[in-house]
Amino acid sequence: IRSYSSPETEGQLLNSFVQYFGDSLGRKIKRMPLIEETVLPGDSLLTLPVVIIGNGPSGICLSYLLSGYRPYLSPEAIHPNPILHTKLEEARHLSIVDQDLEYLSEGLEGRLLFDTLLHPDADFGYDYPPVLHWKLEQHNYIPHIVLGKGPPGGAWHSMEGSMLTISFGDWMELPGLTFKEWAASKRRNIKCDRVMPEEIACYYKHYVKVMGLQKNFRDNVYITSVSRLYRGKDDEDKSQLNESISKQHLEMEDGQKSLIKRNWEVRGYQRATDGSHVPFCLFAENVALATGTFDSPGRLQVEGEDFPFVLHSMSDFGAAISKGKLRGKADPVLIVGAGLTAADAVLCAYNNNIPVIHVFRRRVTDTSLIFKQLPKKLYPEYHKVYHMMCTQSHTVDSNLHSAYTSFPEHNVLSFKPEMKCVLQGASGLKKILKFSIALVLIGSHPNLFFLKDQGHSIGRHSNQPITCKGNPIEVDPYTYECTKEANLFALGPLVGDNFVRFLKGGALGITRCLAIRQKKKHELIERGDGGGDGVP
Repeated sequence: IRSYSSPETEGQLLNSFVQYFGDSLGRKIKRMPLIEETVLPGDSLLTLPVVIIGNGPSGICLSYLLSGYRPYLSPEAIHPNPILHTKLEEARHLSIVDQDLEYLSEGLEGRLLFDTLLHPDADFGYDYPPVLHWKLEQHNYIPHIVLGKGPPGGAWHSMEGSMLTISFGDWMELPGLTFKEWAASKRRNIKCDRVMPEEIACYYKHYVKVMGLQKNFRDNVYITSVSRLYRGKDDEDKSQLNESISKQHLEMEDGQKSLIKRNWEVRGYQRATDGSHVPFCLFAENVALATGTFDSPGRLQVEGEDFPFVLHSMSDFGAAISKGKLRGKADPVLIVGAGLTAADAVLCAYNNNIPVIHVFRRRVTDTSLIFKQLPKKLYPEYHKVYHMMCTQSHTVDSNLHSAYTSFPEHNVLSFKPEMKCVLQGASGLKKILKFSIALVLIGSHPNLFFLKDQGHSIGRHSNQPITCKGNPIEVDPYTYECTKEANLFALGPLVGDNFVRFLKGGALGITRCLAIRQKKKHELIERGDGGGDGVP
C-alpha cells in the first residue's frame, strides 16, 4: 500500500472504501486499489464494476438507477401516446430497465423515450404527471463509485447566481423527487417556473442525500488518467501492458502472442481538508463519462487573449463587479458572443449601469440564434437583449449608444495592451474600440485530458476535439456505450444531450446494458465458466 503523509489519511481513505463496499468485502479492502504509482495490478486487487467520472445531474441520475431504483408503469397511468401506452401495458409487470428499449422507442428518438415517460407531451405545453412510479430493488444494485471535483451537483455550484435557468424547474429535476416537493420541504418560495442555479445546486445535493446515494459519492476528487490495461491471452500471470501498446500489436501474426483488452485503470488524487493530495488508483470493468462541458471555456485564439483584462467566464465577471473594479470606469465592457451566457453578461452589466459593446459574428436575422427558439412570454429578459441587438446596432447610429451598442457580423482580430480591441466587419472594414474589460463567452468544451489523445478518437469525427454540438462522443443510441471503445460509456452534454430532461435517457440505457451484462456474468460464474477477470 502506498505510504501517505499520515496514518490517519490512509486510514480514512481505506475506511471510506470499507463503508462503500460493506463488511462482506472488508477482507479484500486491505489489498485495495490504492497502490504505488509504479505498481501494476494483479487479479487479487479489487475491481469495481463501474466508475462514474462526474457528479453533476448525469452522474447522479446514473447512480440512482445503478443503486437499484427501478421505474414501473403506474397502475392508474395512461400515456397520451396510445401506441406507446399499448406497448407499456404488454409488459406492465416488468420495470422499464428490463424491457426492450428499442421496441419502446419506435417512432421516437432513443433519448426521448425516458423523457416522454417522465414528462408526457411536455414539448406541446402540457403538464401531464409522469406515468412511472419507482421501486427500490436492492438485488439490482450494481456496485459503483461517483467521482467529482466538488459537491454533488457538479457545475451548478459554480454558475452565476443572479440569472434564471433556461429550463423550467421541473425539467431540471431527477427521478423520484420533484423539484416542487423539495422546495416545499425547504420552505423555499419559488415565484416562477424558472429558478436560480443556486436552487438547482441545492436540490441536487439534497437529492443524493435523501435517496441514500452518499455511499457511492466521493467529492474533491481529481482524475489524472484513465487508461486500458492489456495482457497476453496465454500469459495471464505475467506483467500487464499499458495503453502505450500500439493497436497493431493487438492483431499479431499466427504463432505470436495476442493481447486482450482488460479493465480500466483510473488514477487521480483526492484533495484533503488540509489541502494535501492523496493519490489513488482504481480498477474498473466499466467507466462512465459524465463530466459535462463546462471545463474549458471557448477561446477566440487571437493575439492578446491572454491579457489579464480578457475574461472567459461569468463568475470572473461577477467577481470583478463585486470587487468594484468597474466602478467609475468610463469605457464600456466588451462582450463577445451571441448565446445565452453572453446575454446573461449583457443583462448583468446593464443592471449594474455598466455600458456594453456587444460583438458577435452572426446576423441578427440568423434563424439559428437561440433567441429565435425562446417564447417571448417565458423568456422576456433574453428577448430584451435580442431587441437591443437588433435596434441598437452601430449601423443604426454612427455614434456608440450610451448603455449598449451591438456589432453584428464582426470578428475580433486582436486585443491590445492598452485595452483596445481590433474588430473586422463583414465588409472587411476594421475598427479599433477602447474598453475597460473584455468578456469572451463563446461556449465551453469538455476537458478530457485524462483520456488517451484527450478522447479525440471517440468522437463522431475522429482526431478532433470533443464538443457538445459539433463533435460529441459517438455512442450507441440505446446502450450509450462508445462505439469505438468497449466498456466506456458517456452521457449528458458529452453526447449532445445538453438539457437535464434528456440526459436521464442515457442513464436508463447504460443501466439496462450493465444489468444485462451483470446477469450474464453471474450465470457464467454459477456454471463455473469464469467471469473473474473483469472482462464482461
